[in-house]
Amino acid sequence: MSGNSLVLPIVLWGRTAPTHCISSLLVMDDLATIITGCHDGQICIWDMTSDLEVNPRAMLFGHTASITCLSKASPCSDKQYIVSASESGEMCLWDVNDGRCIEFTKLACAHTGIQFYQFTIGTQREGRLLCNGHYPEILVVDATSLEVLYSLVSKISPDWISSMSIIHSHRTQEDTVVAVSVTGILKVWIITQDVNRMQDLDPVFEEESKPIYCGGCQSISFCTFTQLSLLVVCSKYWRVFDAGDYSLLCSVPSENDQSWTGGDFIAADKIIIWTEDGCSYIYKLPASCLPASEHFRTDVGKTAEGSIPPLVYSIADRTDKQLLICPPVTRFFYGRREPFHKLLVQGDSAGRLTLWSIPDTSPLQPLSTLQVSSTISLQEAFDKLAPLSAGIIDQLSVTPGSEEPIKVTASVYIPSQGRLVCGREDGSIILVPATQTAIVQLLQGEHMLRRGWPPHRTLRGHRNKVTCLLYPHQVSPRYDQRSLVSGGVDFSVIVWDIFTGEMKHVFCVHGGEITQILVPPENCSNRVQHCVCSVASDHSVGLLSLRERKCIMLASRHLFPIQAIKWRPCDDYLVVGCSDGSVYVWQMDTGETHTDKRDSRGNLQKYSNNSLVVQAMKTNLTDPDMHVLFFDVESVIIQLLTEEAQRPNPTLVSPETLQKAQGAADKGGSFLANKIFKQVKETMKETIKEHLLDEDEEEEEEMRRREEKSKSLSLLEYNLTMDTAKLFMSCLHAWGLNGPLDEVCLSRLGMLKPHCPISFGLISRGGHMSLMLPTFKESLLRQMALSTGRKLSLSEMVGKGTYGVSRAVTTQHLLSVISLANTLMGMTNATFVGEHMKKAPVRPPRPGTPETPKKTAAPPQVSSPAVQGQIKQGNYKRLFSLGAVLGEPLMYRAVCVCVCVCWSQLAAMHCVMLPDLLGLDKFRPPLLEMLARRWQDRCLEVREAAQALLLAELRRIGQSGRKDTIDLWAPYLPQYVDQVSSRKSTCGCGAGCGGPGVGFIFYSQPQSVIFYSQPLTSVSHILQPTSVSHIL
Repeated sequence: MSGNSLVLPIVLWGRTAPTHCISSLLVMDDLATIITGCHDGQICIWDMTSDLEVNPRAMLFGHTASITCLSKASPCSDKQYIVSASESGEMCLWDVNDGRCIEFTKLACAHTGIQFYQFTIGTQREGRLLCNGHYPEILVVDATSLEVLYSLVSKISPDWISSMSIIHSHRTQEDTVVAVSVTGILKVWIITQDVNRMQDLDPVFEEESKPIYCGGCQSISFCTFTQLSLLVVCSKYWRVFDAGDYSLLCSVPSENDQSWTGGDFIAADKIIIWTEDGCSYIYKLPASCLPASEHFRTDVGKTAEGSIPPLVYSIADRTDKQLLICPPVTRFFYGRREPFHKLLVQGDSAGRLTLWSIPDTSPLQPLSTLQVSSTISLQEAFDKLAPLSAGIIDQLSVTPGSEEPIKVTASVYIPSQGRLVCGREDGSIILVPATQTAIVQLLQGEHMLRRGWPPHRTLRGHRNKVTCLLYPHQVSPRYDQRSLVSGGVDFSVIVWDIFTGEMKHVFCVHGGEITQILVPPENCSNRVQHCVCSVASDHSVGLLSLRERKCIMLASRHLFPIQAIKWRPCDDYLVVGCSDGSVYVWQMDTGETHTDKRDSRGNLQKYSNNSLVVQAMKTNLTDPDMHVLFFDVESVIIQLLTEEAQRPNPTLVSPETLQKAQGAADKGGSFLANKIFKQVKETMKETIKEHLLDEDEEEEEEMRRREEKSKSLSLLEYNLTMDTAKLFMSCLHAWGLNGPLDEVCLSRLGMLKPHCPISFGLISRGGHMSLMLPTFKESLLRQMALSTGRKLSLSEMVGKGTYGVSRAVTTQHLLSVISLANTLMGMTNATFVGEHMKKAPVRPPRPGTPETPKKTAAPPQVSSPAVQGQIKQGNYKRLFSLGAVLGEPLMYRAVCVCVCVCWSQLAAMHCVMLPDLLGLDKFRPPLLEMLARRWQDRCLEVREAAQALLLAELRRIGQSGRKDTIDLWAPYLPQYVDQVSSRKSTCGCGAGCGGPGVGFIFYSQPQSVIFYSQPLTSVSHILQPTSVSHIL
């Protein structure tokens, strides 16, 4: 799929929650959102209510290593941005509201701590990120572009920084950065206005360097209540310093060999300290540490170890808790706006969040234990769902006497056949039509009454869990398209014939479970090209020949687990990288010289159906597979138009007939009609040329025999493209807002209503992805209950909640549903019911061969560009005259017009009527910048949908909204004005809106978008494509 394509993910999580071993956490300032990062690289977004009820909403994918730190990256609440960093040096800027990746970069160093710093230059407020980690300086990074601006460097004893804190001064314009190195030396940098304006890499040296003998510093915190104290927590003691001259005020050692991991001020006279085993303690500071006390600084210079201040609270003693695989992460946060909670938040390796609300008053009895305010884990949230979250083949995996379905442990999708192959933990392999099994899990219909639906095939051969699957022909056409390769825990690699279900061969050459099966590159020797490479847990690598059915090489001398396989075909080398950093180079003993065999017939594959891709994912190797369905809208449109142009019909044999019909109906025609007409002519030419070139009759006969042989295994005869469009449109439609239109969609268009709100996803920059967890519906139910004043059921929320999640999700969904509806409106009788849904349309019969008998049950399907042109223009009256010219029956013409009207109503509802039907308080409007990027999209249907949506949204927000948009984009626009005069203040949008409104003018050299508002006297801003991409 192209990186610029419009791709929408839908995820089927299954009943088992993903592993989420929490490594860092963050609570947003409004105390409404909690962010957690895990050791596997994912980020989870949790919603929190004012009553401290927590519910997981979405999971973000993009990092390839453990998340080391999280920080907010924006000061305002309307744009909630966070930044994350991983062990591999990756940094990502995320939008918390919709999970979009705004910016990402990768540095050569790993950060262990990030703090957001905001300052003012003139009237403009900017943000910086101060980063410390495994390097001897503090990097200052721009919070918007993630670009390193300058660094804070040490002259004296430079070393890695353990922790740092920013001291904001209200008396002066200077802020102070205080940090402690790993050797216990305190460093101080002064940030002035001149430093803030720095945009180069000149280093800023420290103002003060003082040894405080705090080796192994875990955290350093500044007291915001008094602004006169610093808390430094080390593993074996914690200390309080004066923030003025950094004098030691108090030092307390740990008890019972506890290891402190952090702490913070919860009041002017109280601090909270937590340990690596999850326990936390609240201490009351002595009078010598309180600036308001007359005894302040009385113990400076004579503080002795061992004086322990009184303990106020003991929190979260984990003696009775389950054994955790890594220490929990604990942080303290307090709200800066209502509700003003003081929260202690803890996340552990089981994916559990635990919250304590810290009271302002001291308990009546000392050493009281603070009770947990709220606790929840990902798995508990999954278990509370009703109905439970569905997996991709749950209906086929429930065994008698067991409530839990058999877990899917390996998957591979075959786009050319539309089949999904799933290996399970009991050793069986299921072959099932992907769209049909997704429809069963997501949509309502008569299939719910059928047991064992859809038709499937079960392959049995492994004695235990299937660990990996490979369809080699999908990677390279040199492999037989009948071969499927599977590996299991039973040390075996099995080759299957997917057309007959026969087990062709079993390789038993490894001494451990199979972890990977790979395909060698194209330029290997002829013998290796027909092999697959298998990797096992016993640190062995094998080359298994599918043609010879034997192992031609087994490399089994590796001492550590294998992490990477590389190829050097020109030297016949196989390179193996292990986890200890060692590299082994093996000679592939082929016994043959390299030959390059190519297909000499010159027949290229016409079209690869990538409109739907099913990808299995897991957050951890121990997890079962979850499945993400990626719908490529552009590919769906192309496939629909291609099949429409290839429909067999006698009227298509004579292009002159179509040309005359087009001229009789409308000499001008429409652009889409001309486009489809040209496609029809080109398709016919290519078909004739292909058949003339194809002279290998014996190979054709062999292929025909194979097809007949494999017919018995045909799981289901259905139109894959129309089935994909049916699934996609049924999931995207806003059900429940327009009752009559819903009934039309169900009865006439053949769409199906979802069981419950669907977990959509969003793909953003660099392939980063956010996926809604199935528990997001709980947060939506709570929000919609507050807006409507009553509790809604899941059936009422289906469709309504889709367009109330975020603006980016709304934009993607509206673009998809409108462009697909317009495409289907331009097709002939494009409904999801009828005979055409059972079998894909075939090409016209080959010249010189007898024609197949015609079915009389269904009327002929006519694909006329003239008809499509009138449909596109909404001129339904002239369709009857066109149909008469083309020889269509009167009843058939009426049916086509009715179907076109239905698709037109569906497109109009989503384009114009949705804000009013849903309510402005629940509707998240589309993002103008995302629509502007699609204004000249390469796909005509997506382009038209984007233009219609953008103009409708600009009219909806009015002149004041358009002015706010221009003001918002002004910093990113070029600094010149192009004066364009106009005779009158009329709308130039070109959409026939008839009002003054806002308009766009496109120049060819260079391409620019010009915004203007009434009265139109001059063009005030010019937006170039590079400027748009800059702000995204």
